[in-house]
Amino acid sequence: MGWSLLAVSVGAVVGANLRWAMSLWLNGPGAVIQPGTLMANLVGAGLAGFCISWFSHSDLSPEWRLLLITGLCGALTTFSTFSLELVAALQAGKWAIMLVSVVVHVLGSLAMVAVGMWLFGVLRAPA
Repeated sequence: MGWSLLAVSVGAVVGANLRWAMSLWLNGPGAVIQPGTLMANLVGAGLAGFCISWFSHSDLSPEWRLLLITGLCGALTTFSTFSLELVAALQAGKWAIMLVSVVVHVLGSLAMVAVGMWLFGVLRAPA
């Protein structure tokens, strides 16, 4: 339990700081879709897809999965911020922006999981 807790915690600290940095770097007033939130979700989804494929072909200890998927990807991807941005768009009467944001985040995240899994397959293929 001790190593598992440490792995999740370390990954979560890194993921949360990456998400915060992306928001500081990319988000701004007046953006139709906040690009920092979108990037955090897409990068996290792609990394999760890559890692899940990697771990299915690896003998690494379970703590690595906890560190990278549960901790890092879990803290990096940001459903709560995404949800708050959607509610803010609704409160401002921006229904179209809200719907576009839902589609871009959800379909983009699904696509990035597939890209991450594909990338692992490409990198793992024998030369």
